[in-house]
Amino acid sequence: MTEWLAGNRIIGTSAEKPIASLQSPSVGGWVEVARHKLGSDQSTIDVSWTEDKRYYMILMDYTQTSDFSGLHRLGNSSIDPNNNYHNRQSSNGATDASSQATYVRLDNGWQSGDRKFVVEYIADLANKEKLIINHMVRSVGTGAGTATQRSEVVSKWVPSTASDTIGKFQMMNGGNYAGDSEVVVLGWSPTDTHTTNFWEELANVDYQGGSALVASTPTFASKKYLWVQAYVKQASGYASGMTFNGDTTRGSTNYAFRYSANGGADATPHENTWASIKNYSSLAGGGYFFNAFIINNASNEKLVIGTTSENPATGAGTSPNTMQTSGKWNDATNPITKVNIIGENGSGNISNGTQIRVWGSN
Repeated sequence: MTEWLAGNRIIGTSAEKPIASLQSPSVGGWVEVARHKLGSDQSTIDVSWTEDKRYYMILMDYTQTSDFSGLHRLGNSSIDPNNNYHNRQSSNGATDASSQATYVRLDNGWQSGDRKFVVEYIADLANKEKLIINHMVRSVGTGAGTATQRSEVVSKWVPSTASDTIGKFQMMNGGNYAGDSEVVVLGWSPTDTHTTNFWEELANVDYQGGSALVASTPTFASKKYLWVQAYVKQASGYASGMTFNGDTTRGSTNYAFRYSANGGADATPHENTWASIKNYSSLAGGGYFFNAFIINNASNEKLVIGTTSENPATGAGTSPNTMQTSGKWNDATNPITKVNIIGENGSGNISNGTQIRVWGSN
C-alpha cells in the first residue's frame, strides 16, 4: 500500500503498478490557483488570484528576447515596487551575494534566447514576512556539448501592510519575455479538501527485478511539467543517474549537467555525457534519494533541476552527502515519456528496493 504526504509526495510503495491501476488524486494536494502564458513578447508576465493559500509552488518557463535579469515582484491589492525585498543568491556554486532590492531575483542576467526554468516556493503566513526559495536552470545554447547554468536564491518580501497575503505575481525588468513564456501558480493549505490536484501520478515503480543495469518506469503520457522522486539502491560501488525514453544502455552522450557537492563550488561541468543528474559518489547499498523537476516541452531541450541526499554509512554519526544539480537532455523533438535509473560504468547495477515515482501536468 502506498502512503502519501501532502501534495502527493512519496513515502513508499509496495508494488509496481501499471498505469491503468494508479490511484485517483488524494484530497488536498497542490492545486492550480492561477497561470498566464504570453501570446506575444511582453515586458511583464502578470498573474493574479483570489484564493488564500498557506504555501505556493510557482513554475516559471521563460525565454528573454534581450540580455537582462529575470526578476519578479509580489503583491496583494497591487504589485509592490518598493525596496521591501532582500535576496541571497549563488550562481553556479559561486560565493553567495546578498542585497536589499525592489524585487525577488531569479537569475543573474544571462543571455537572451536561452530557455530558463524556475521552481519557487513561498511561505505565505498572514502577519509574517514572506520567505522564498527558488532554483533555476538555464539551457546554454543547444546540444549536450554545452552544460547548463544554475542559480539558487533565498529571498523575503516584507509587505507594507503586515496582514497582507500574496495575491499577485509579476515577472519584470528591462526587456521582453518571449511569447511562449508561462507562469503557473500552485497553492496548498492544511485545510484543503479539493480533489483537483495539479500533479497527476504517471508512474509508480517498486523495482524487484534483481541486480540489473537499469530500472525504468512504464511509458507514461507526455506532460509539460514533470516531478520525479526516486530512492535508489545499488548492487555494488559505482555511480548511477537519470536518463529518459530509449537511453537504457551505458555510453549515451545525449546529456549535460553541472553540480555542487556538499555545498562546494561547482565541479567541472559534464558535457556530452550519460545522464541528466547523478548521485554524489560511488557506494554500495547505502541508497540515495533524489527530487527533480523537469520542463518537458517537446520542441525544446529538456531542463532538469535536481537535489540528492545520499547515505554513505549507517548511524547518526555519519552525515549524508548532497548534490545540487542542473542538467539537460538534448532532444528537442520528443517529449519525455519514460524515466530510467541507470548505472554509469563498471559491473555495478541497480538493486531491489529502488523506487521511482513520476507526477506530471500540462
